Amino acid sequence: MIPRFAPGVRLHHDKARARWVVMAPERMFIPDETALEVLQLVDGARDLDAIVDALVAKFEVPRDVIAADVHAMVEDLTNRGALQA
Repeated sequence: MIPRFAPGVRLHHDKARARWVVMAPERMFIPDETALEVLQLVDGARDLDAIVDALVAKFEVPRDVIAADVHAMVEDLTNRGALQA
């Protein structure tokens, strides 16, 4: 599964507020630090395993813990219409 942002949705750094936001038509999400780490890896080329591997290497947390969190977050954002898989 290769997650990508849905049409019209993008990760954007809001310089005025000095924070990252997920911009979507008529709505905006403010990701927490964990979600931001994942969303910055969503490029339409990496599959979920590659995203999990990158996070495991960066944070040295057990793979199964990170994989469960990433899968849950991607599923939630897919259900909200922000991501497509």
